[in-house]
Amino acid sequence: MAVSCASTKHVPAGELLLDRTRINITDGAAHKDVVASDLTNYLRQTENHKVLGGMKLQLGIYNLSGRDSSNWFNRWIRRVGAPPVIYDSTLTEASAHQLNMALRNRGYMNNEVTYRVDADSAKRKARVDYDITLGDPYYIRSIAYNIPDDSLRRIILADTTVAPVHVGSLLDHNKLDQWRQDITTALRRHGYYAFGKEYVTFDADTATGSREVDLTLNTRAPYRSERMPYYTEHRPFYVRQVTYVTNYDPVLMHDGYFAPDTTYYGDLLILHDDDTYLRNSVIDECNFIVPGQLYNAADVDRTYKALGRLGIVKFINIDVRPVGEVDGKVWLDAYVLLQRDKSQAISVSLEGTNSEGDLGFGIGLDYQHRNLMRGSETLNAKFRMSYESLSGDLSGLINNNYSEYAAEVGITYPKFKFPFLSREFKNKIQASTELATSFDYQTRPEYTRIIAGAAWRYLWTEQQARMRHTFNLVDISYVNLPKSRSNFLDSIANPLLRYSYENHLIMRMGYNFYKTNKVQPGPLAKSFQPNVYTIRAAAETAGNLLYGISKMTGQKHEEDDSYKVFGIRYAQYVKAECDYAVTHFFNSRNSLAFHVGAGMAVPYGNSTVLPFEKRFYAGGANGVRGWGVRTLGPGCFNASKSQSSFIYQCGDIRLDMNLEYRAKLFWVIELGLFIDAGNIWTIREYEDQPGGVFRFNKFYEQIALAYGLGIRLDFNYFLLRLDMGMKAHNPAMGQEAWPLVHPRFKRDSEFHFSVGYPF
Repeated sequence: MAVSCASTKHVPAGELLLDRTRINITDGAAHKDVVASDLTNYLRQTENHKVLGGMKLQLGIYNLSGRDSSNWFNRWIRRVGAPPVIYDSTLTEASAHQLNMALRNRGYMNNEVTYRVDADSAKRKARVDYDITLGDPYYIRSIAYNIPDDSLRRIILADTTVAPVHVGSLLDHNKLDQWRQDITTALRRHGYYAFGKEYVTFDADTATGSREVDLTLNTRAPYRSERMPYYTEHRPFYVRQVTYVTNYDPVLMHDGYFAPDTTYYGDLLILHDDDTYLRNSVIDECNFIVPGQLYNAADVDRTYKALGRLGIVKFINIDVRPVGEVDGKVWLDAYVLLQRDKSQAISVSLEGTNSEGDLGFGIGLDYQHRNLMRGSETLNAKFRMSYESLSGDLSGLINNNYSEYAAEVGITYPKFKFPFLSREFKNKIQASTELATSFDYQTRPEYTRIIAGAAWRYLWTEQQARMRHTFNLVDISYVNLPKSRSNFLDSIANPLLRYSYENHLIMRMGYNFYKTNKVQPGPLAKSFQPNVYTIRAAAETAGNLLYGISKMTGQKHEEDDSYKVFGIRYAQYVKAECDYAVTHFFNSRNSLAFHVGAGMAVPYGNSTVLPFEKRFYAGGANGVRGWGVRTLGPGCFNASKSQSSFIYQCGDIRLDMNLEYRAKLFWVIELGLFIDAGNIWTIREYEDQPGGVFRFNKFYEQIALAYGLGIRLDFNYFLLRLDMGMKAHNPAMGQEAWPLVHPRFKRDSEFHFSVGYPF
């Protein structure tokens, strides 16, 4: 209905709707580095955006509104849609100029940009074509350096191999500007605080009729400054004093920094009031700007990063001020300005349940303290309690209710904590240390179970949080069944299910890695990033230390041919998995995302089967979406013949592949079209999972396929997702192999509601 409305309904009389803009490169085949789609961002005016191959959906929605702008419905429809883009000849002229300048900056000095306007007064529409003739680009034939200062010359020429410009490169002004910035950064890391990229210039010399450029890099002398009259040549600065203002108030302090109390801690001057919320030693550990030493911009960045890990600090600014020349050296002072955040937070949740007349309730309490011992140690505590009464015949059962009491307590130190390590080593790591414990007491009609855990891990980030690491030094989980109904365990035939209820211990060590090239909003953010990728990898191993101790101490095997600790069998295995996802943005509203993931886990030594909670599963909102969670695989296993199918549908190997087209339609509504593929397998034959074992000559025939579409609500801070998947190829034995050919909606469809993108 929205599309059927006249697209020019709200175009004023005498004006034209900009119906289409197109960039044509006449000799683009000879210059593959210039693509028309990359130049669209330089256009000052483009038509209303299109989705699904050309439909101007937002314009169509806007045209549903009437002309009465005081009507609430019309106002709402207009906010959801987008008004028509009215053709503006001045913006067309400006766009052509922008294209010409952009190509000149990329080395195509002789490019020519013209435009054609097809104005149809009858249809009240205009179409604009920009015709580009690139011409031959200019190349750099040689690079010379005019750097009179020998100290600057040594730093600049230390490693020219990493420079963005080389002999044979195009004369790209953008890369030349990047080179200026790189030189400035390198010099500021060698003490040259007052050096800016404006002091680096280039001379480009070309012979008549030639496209070869002889490039000369120059450094200029400092400009005269009233602020620094003594600074007449480029010189390195030294740090005279570092002052920390722990309770900075911009209203009271203005340009001068003062506080009721002044303390010297080593070489640091610390100004504070009665609220000494940080220990001086913590400030000292986070400081890398050292008085008496050469100024280094990298030390300022490290100080920012270290202070940023303090949860109690909400504002950080480092104000560096030159102070003058003393004894032949130029000096500066650094003022580190801090503001504290709230130290404590608490939240309570309450919920009620009614399951076929059985009433229940749940209570949750979350508590956080961001500055437990005046060192920005963060304490997190979570408590949960739930209860549900049971009615009916309870004979033969040991409990007359469902109840659960759970607690998690953890403390995070904003530094690397480990005995017998020097401060220098800990500062190099710059990791946070997390100690956590958990306890869960469950009562069910058939059993009472205790699940407990403890962990010691390290977390650190790099490259503006685009790379994250988590190292679990030790992670222990323990399951105990102190009380159960008579013959409860004996009634469980499946060894996988039985293992999850038997007393067992997992003592593991693991590492998680995350990396992305996505630039967060800020000074470094690009206006348009065409390709964004993420890499996630994890590896863990369990039981090796305990197994080694068992062997060394000569411990005897139990009746089940396993070693035990305090009468509890422990698991031994190795597990690894990796996921790669990349999203290509055609423009700000249309993208194509691809994901591939794989994982494998192998039990050995003290284990013949993986713990149930460590096995892989398939299907669900983030897997092959034609199946529900834990309803696919392993291999060609047919779960419809099992009474407890979800227990059997787990494996030791996983493979996932996904392709998804995403289009922003209007308002916060986004469309997704996807194709999913994948499955799980076991590494050994298990009696209760026939057809589940991985075989190289068969696995590709057992890859499940699904397709579908989804509607998403993108609220910027979070995204709600509703996907409908349809089975295309079903590897399960005894079921329809190709539902794509013979679809049945009730049998083959699956709906998923989730938060966030699947990958």
